[in-house]
Amino acid sequence: MNRIIAITALAAALGACASVPTALQGNFDKSTPRDAVARQDSAAVRWGGQIINVEPKATSTCFEIISRPLDASARPQREQEASAGRFIACHPGFFDPELYARGRDLTVVGHVTGSQIGKVGQFDYTYPVVEASALHLWPKRPLYVNNPYYDPWYMGPPGWHGYWGWGWGPYWGPGPIIIRDRHPHPEPRPAPEPKARQ
Repeated sequence: MNRIIAITALAAALGACASVPTALQGNFDKSTPRDAVARQDSAAVRWGGQIINVEPKATSTCFEIISRPLDASARPQREQEASAGRFIACHPGFFDPELYARGRDLTVVGHVTGSQIGKVGQFDYTYPVVEASALHLWPKRPLYVNNPYYDPWYMGPPGWHGYWGWGWGPYWGPGPIIIRDRHPHPEPRPAPEPKARQ
């Protein structure tokens, strides 16, 4: 019984952590930007990804975004290498490009209103255009840096050794392997001086 209660509490906690921001809640079409271009129809969508470019206009701001799958909280997933295409989302008002900077995670809610032709390098690209009713700019993710000189077989202060004199370190990454003697040899003692004959 205690185990069931613990599992239920854990599930509730995870659900709270994965809550969707209020402005992004609702029922939306499951299509991707690439699907929208192929179908050429209007749909209520919730798309997100990383900002590529921001263009403030006279009465609105348009964002060029590379699409990523959304996680349970509707945030774009960084772990996903694949993209479902690019799209443009426009929202009334001014949004500062310094704040909505390239690479930031952005999720939008709105309706697909059509498409427009643009350029990706020298390639003609068809962007679906979303008339956004809500935007959510996600906080910057923390930066994790691996120690390039990490010894993967050593942990803790000198004298704390694992099997064969090795242990596990606190960081993961490439580095030299340091083998330590588990039982260091004691310093040799000087031989006793011979006793004088009586």
